[in-house]
Amino acid sequence: MTKAYDIIKRPIITEQSMEQTEMKRYTFEVDKTANKIEIAKAIEEIFGVKVAKVNTLHVQGKMKRMGAQPAGRRASWKKAVVTLTADSKSIELFEGMV
Repeated sequence: MTKAYDIIKRPIITEQSMEQTEMKRYTFEVDKTANKIEIAKAIEEIFGVKVAKVNTLHVQGKMKRMGAQPAGRRASWKKAVVTLTADSKSIELFEGMV
């Protein structure tokens, strides 16, 4: 049994994700093996909110040069965009950053 903090790794803080907080849409980096149901339960457990919808996508790692060595690759990761219900409170972690 994985814990909620093993599923949710970190929030994604970008211009685009901060604009979506007005619509109660928050972006997180999540475990690559987690499914949408596990992500929703983890968000509800950690932040005490109600989740309406979860969208996930795999982000491919970028190719990087390592000096004279052959090119390497950054790690691939999974991103989740979580939409909260209209009557749910907002997540305090993201407030004050816009």
